[in-house]
Amino acid sequence: MVDAKVLVIDDNKSVLSALEILLQFEYKKITTLSNPNQISSFRNLKEQDIVLLDMNFSAGVNTGNEGLFWLREIKKKAPHTSVVMMTAYGAVDLAVKALKEGAADFVLKPWNNDKLLATVKSAYELRKSQAEVSKLKQKENHLKQVINQNSTHIIGDSKALHSVLTLVNKVAKTDVNVLVTGENGTGKELIARELHQQSARASEVFISVDMGSISESLFESELFGHLKGSFTDAKEDRAGKFEAANAGTLFLDEIGNLSLQAQAKLLSAIQNKTIVRVGSNKSISVDIRLICATNVDLEKMVAEGLFREDLLYRINTIRVEVPPLRERGDDILVLADFYLNKFITKYAKQGLRINQPAREKLNDYAWPGNVRELLHTVERAVILSEGDVLKPADFLLNTKAPVTLETGPNTLEAMEQLMIANALEQHRGNYSAAAEQLGISRQTLYNKMKKKDK
Repeated sequence: MVDAKVLVIDDNKSVLSALEILLQFEYKKITTLSNPNQISSFRNLKEQDIVLLDMNFSAGVNTGNEGLFWLREIKKKAPHTSVVMMTAYGAVDLAVKALKEGAADFVLKPWNNDKLLATVKSAYELRKSQAEVSKLKQKENHLKQVINQNSTHIIGDSKALHSVLTLVNKVAKTDVNVLVTGENGTGKELIARELHQQSARASEVFISVDMGSISESLFESELFGHLKGSFTDAKEDRAGKFEAANAGTLFLDEIGNLSLQAQAKLLSAIQNKTIVRVGSNKSISVDIRLICATNVDLEKMVAEGLFREDLLYRINTIRVEVPPLRERGDDILVLADFYLNKFITKYAKQGLRINQPAREKLNDYAWPGNVRELLHTVERAVILSEGDVLKPADFLLNTKAPVTLETGPNTLEAMEQLMIANALEQHRGNYSAAAEQLGISRQTLYNKMKKKDK
């Protein structure tokens, strides 16, 4: 016996009795109503899994309009309940109307018991499927909210920042591709998230991908997905970042680090608005808002043959240049106070403040690492603080001259970092070109830079 509730509504008491006898051995609870007007006051309508509803209740009337009216009423009050219509007057157009109004199926009187039981069973399976879909949708919406809550508010009141946010406000409502440029640590991802939050896709997911951390061999799998068995470690089917971001926003950070081969594959996906999973021949349509970011000069890379011009045109419909922190005036101190309050709470250092000489020191510094450097500087000062006041000496700023072979320590590590720095400078921050010059993989170069920044 199935643990389900069935409600039968018919003005013929003989029909009600017959259906109650037939269904009582299949379903746990059977309820009958002889008057459809009772539907309005029926308390447990939403709890019913299936409703068997007659289409004609008035004597001499066989249009089915009464049944369609009560079908609409039931669907208003209990949208997920499966309704099976019953009538002694079969007509194709009537059945089509009922299905369009939300009926699960249609049964003719007199019915065949086996066929009716099969119809009711199918209606019950539909009810379960819709309930499962509803639960999955709720979970999906919750996950989207959790993911989108990871964003941080943009802090600052400078003219330079206002200019950027004004442009963001104009562009966000459209679906055009945006290229966000600026130095490392300026907050390019925050701008991308702001574009997403102000767009029509704000309720959908924002997917961020660090292109510099994806190895060449895994590029297609990460972005486009793969089928089980398509390569050694493909133990199950997996959707890529494009599919995951469908209907939402896809943010590709460090776009300038892609190899020419990877650029060609990315361009194809953007142009065709379709992707093909690794190991498959089936095209999958994707609907995304694309935002890319870079700290390198892509026009110079195009001139040097390191970046595809057609890809640049595709991702650069609108360009948003994020100003470095040194050009944002008093935002330096506004951000310093913001991070101070954040880390006071995190590290339980209540009452801690920055004195005026220290504030002047922070404001006069050039901040080559921008907002990211300021964050780490304030966090370090809070962690190491011993009193209630942070003084200039508590803020360790990088004021030393850059390491060179002539002046720097003669160690393998220092020489390696110098070679990496020179290669990146020569190729304007392009990891792929720098790695090729150094004779190492892009992933190895990326790992060495990450280790250096720790």
